[in-house]
Amino acid sequence: MNATSKEKAVKQRYRAAAAAPEAALCCPIDYDTRFLDAIPPEVIEKDNGCGDPSRYVRSGETVLDLGSGAGKICFIAAQVVGPQGKVIGVDMTDEMLAIARRNAPLVAERLGFSNVEFRKGRIQDLALDLELLDSDLQKHPITDAASFLAADERAEELRLRQPLVGSDTIDVVISNCVLNLVEPKSKRQLFHEIFRVLRNGGRAVISDIVSDEDIPERLQDDPELWSGCISGAFTEEGFLSAFAEAGFYGLQILKRDDRPWRTVEGIEFRSVTVQAFKGKQGPCYERNQAVIYLGPFKEVLDDDNHRMERGRRYAVCDKTYQLYKKEPYKSHFAFLDPLAEVALEHAKPFDCSGMRLRHPKETKGQNYKLTTESSRCCDGGNGGSC
Repeated sequence: MNATSKEKAVKQRYRAAAAAPEAALCCPIDYDTRFLDAIPPEVIEKDNGCGDPSRYVRSGETVLDLGSGAGKICFIAAQVVGPQGKVIGVDMTDEMLAIARRNAPLVAERLGFSNVEFRKGRIQDLALDLELLDSDLQKHPITDAASFLAADERAEELRLRQPLVGSDTIDVVISNCVLNLVEPKSKRQLFHEIFRVLRNGGRAVISDIVSDEDIPERLQDDPELWSGCISGAFTEEGFLSAFAEAGFYGLQILKRDDRPWRTVEGIEFRSVTVQAFKGKQGPCYERNQAVIYLGPFKEVLDDDNHRMERGRRYAVCDKTYQLYKKEPYKSHFAFLDPLAEVALEHAKPFDCSGMRLRHPKETKGQNYKLTTESSRCCDGGNGGSC
């Protein structure tokens, strides 16, 4: 199967799934039942997925759901983010989009607010609005090689001038068992597109099927296994590597099913949910800050190759210092601000070529000679004495 055949197989299967539920496209998922009452049965019965990334969105956020299907995850997320938030669903299947759009007003009426919209596009090309392209092609149909090349140029112009999803506009990208359906040559572009649309400090929370072994090519060429979320799956290691290669940091496996969903020729396929953050890019400045890794491991290595032993104070740049003060790191570190703050506009470049320890006098100041009475350092027993 080539890329076109794989995408065609996916479209055909999900068109059929829009008409009638298919159990083979769905893992058992424990959704929060509080959010299901507002969703029409037509949407709930078309559930195709392997996880619930909506559990990890927060009030007021702008959420993008890749491969939104009939809209179930979008309608759940809409309730979590509330009227101050926004949810965008992207799907390429007209039949699924029709179900989602038909039910969106019903959900809005039940909630008392409208914060969901559905757009037609391919998740590996989030800049191209397929409905705008359809409209353009109706006016300028492809009849020969010249018109084909002209259409390609207009598609690129649409990406630049009227993107389906703009750069740096999304707080959290979610997806439920869809990334595996993208053909292999486009998977790198897919992760770069997720990275592109996220704001600095945003995150991706993706549920998908992964394999515990490499998948033989003959299984990848099976249309039923491909469209059934099997033969296009990442390996567990490959899934995490794809995030890292796109520039994400702070990768975590939030959920990993102990039991495989399916086993094919001895290869186990199971659901995982991964969270990854955008925001480690940028210059490094010296502001005399230090961090202490608190444990429990003897040492750790972060995504920028900072290796730290437990209990030692390390010099870090301001960018790394600020990242560690956020999730998912902040509970693992103690943070040491300099006694005399170094203003960012006066800070010098930080040498990131290797890790080094920060002497306490660098933080306190070389002339720090303060002498104090003993502090009340205990839990209040014996009158508060130590």
